[in-house]
Amino acid sequence: MWLIAQFPAPLAALQYWSGYDTSRSCLLPGNVGFREQSGCVRRIIGIVLAVLLIGGVVAAVAAGRDSGDKSTATKTVRGVIGSEKAEFFADPDVVKALAAKGLTVKAETSGSWAMEGLDLEGYDFALPSSQAPAVELAAKYKVPGTLPRPFYSPLVVVAHKSAAQVLADNGLATLDAEHRGTLRMAAYLDAAREDRTWQQLKGAAKYGELSGTLYLASTDPESSNSGALYLAAASYVGNGGKVVASDAEVGKATPLLRKLISVQGAQQTSTDAAFRDFVSGAGNPLVLVYESQVASLLANGQRPDDLVVLYPDTTVNSDHTVVPLTENGRALAELLSSEPGLRELEVRHGFRPQGAAAGFTSAGTYLQRELTGVRQAPVPTSAVLHELARRARG
Repeated sequence: MWLIAQFPAPLAALQYWSGYDTSRSCLLPGNVGFREQSGCVRRIIGIVLAVLLIGGVVAAVAAGRDSGDKSTATKTVRGVIGSEKAEFFADPDVVKALAAKGLTVKAETSGSWAMEGLDLEGYDFALPSSQAPAVELAAKYKVPGTLPRPFYSPLVVVAHKSAAQVLADNGLATLDAEHRGTLRMAAYLDAAREDRTWQQLKGAAKYGELSGTLYLASTDPESSNSGALYLAAASYVGNGGKVVASDAEVGKATPLLRKLISVQGAQQTSTDAAFRDFVSGAGNPLVLVYESQVASLLANGQRPDDLVVLYPDTTVNSDHTVVPLTENGRALAELLSSEPGLRELEVRHGFRPQGAAAGFTSAGTYLQRELTGVRQAPVPTSAVLHELARRARG
């Protein structure tokens, strides 16, 4: 089409390609002699062949582009995710696996509970870090059916070796491997009620970094999922192994939860920032994070010698739950839940795929393959959890 548009008449085309005046062209009878005519004919044949060759190349390129577009075309799926999943969706292997299924994911990060306040019109999915905020979002956007939960991750406490050893020496933890142990939640909460300091614990004096009030650093429970789930586990243990449900039970739990939060001062809004600070050596010696963050660090070849992972003996699993706002979002949720290649990549990033506990690797002496000795606390309703967070913040 380009050639036709550029050269509406054959003579104009020949004039352009040959560079001579068509008033002496052999296309006009009587203009030239036999010898000139034969040379001119050869030149015309060459020009015609060149034009045909160029046309063929253009057609082949166009066909190749059409074919390539059809084989690699993807639908862009926009979503909002918890920050702990940012590395997963940015992984080139994950991008490639999704593209092979026709999807390109464009994800923005947000605190899981903060997603409620966002305008998600025009987005295809939301992926908070637990079921409670997902249920709220589903109600807000009238999403029907069961919400997919493709993978999960328990909350753990990362500790420096010195802190973990002091906790163990004082009956607040047990150590079963060089880099792994269990935090005794009831004993820890008793210490929090009594405002115990590191200096009051035997063996702490020889570690200069262990000073001040003993506490777990967590994220803001009003905006971050991990912080809210920390309150869920603590309130469950503090309520005698019973999920907090009534106003009276919320009131009873408030003094303890307020101590757990107020001692921290300013809190991070994402576990990603808190975990990076810990790994860099900054901040508190005990930090509440997701197991997946530790697993991802180990999968990238890092083996911090000063890191100990403490599994609370009563904790809460973070069920990463998809809220599909469009059909494209539902297609993504289905792939994350069932596509074998993606499930393998989920494990690589430290997540535990639903129904595939055996596929999770223990990464040496840092993580548990099977969550033995870890009790799962039920999570209060969204309304109760919001109220616990509000009161804990004072």
